Amino acid sequence: MSGIVGSHDLLLVTLDTLRHDVAVELAAEGRIPHLARHLPGGVWEKRHAPGSFTYASHQAIFAGFLPTPAGPGPHPRLFAARFAGSESTAPGTFVFDTPDLLSGLAGVGYRTVCIGGVGFFNRRPPLGSVLPDMFQESHWEPEFGVASPTSFEAQVTRAEQVVAELPAEQRLFLFVNVSALHQPNWFHRPGATREAGDSRATHAAALEYVDAHIGRLFAAASSRRRCFAIVCSDHGTAYGDDGYTGHRLGHESVWTVPYAHFFLDPGATAP
Repeated sequence: MSGIVGSHDLLLVTLDTLRHDVAVELAAEGRIPHLARHLPGGVWEKRHAPGSFTYASHQAIFAGFLPTPAGPGPHPRLFAARFAGSESTAPGTFVFDTPDLLSGLAGVGYRTVCIGGVGFFNRRPPLGSVLPDMFQESHWEPEFGVASPTSFEAQVTRAEQVVAELPAEQRLFLFVNVSALHQPNWFHRPGATREAGDSRATHAAALEYVDAHIGRLFAAASSRRRCFAIVCSDHGTAYGDDGYTGHRLGHESVWTVPYAHFFLDPGATAP
């Protein structure tokens, strides 16, 4: 990563609340072709989330603690704050001397941009400003939020505008928190009703919806130069698994998440 930072644009997409098992299932069944074509080997990597809900997980991610590979470590990290005794900082790690990755990247010339989704990015209560305030530029509209059936399309449109307005020489770190998987998601499955509520099936339908539009985001992110992309979940969620519902709890459906990173070449991804 130390050789990528400075020469590439960077894209981080958190598919908020996406379950690992659902992501794997849809990739295997050919239901998310636009994502699957970029996954190494066509499959998601199984990882452990750094937190069990959005705020905690993103605080860790923005400090350089991406989801951890689901196997014995230590595992070298892509990004890390300089920290004496760190066992996961390797020769190829991008090491920063600031409290968080965003200010570290800004310090080497990146424009850091947040396109928020769930409530922790909406700036309505003071808590909703903590995460977006870590960026030089942040965006959130009600159309990006969990209640909008077209949230991801609206987020991608804003991302396209952000990229188009940047000077060609300006390096970009673009972060998108995708809200579509989060409850409520019943409206993404034809025939589902508000009264019946959300389910594992409507969660899967929401991922199919995201996949239908993510090619536009990849195209925008790689439109100026080669882009290094990270796509992952920040945590999963339970739909009655062992009696559990939701997240911010210690269940396998919450702690196990899908992860992938890959390069996007300019012009290689059609909208």
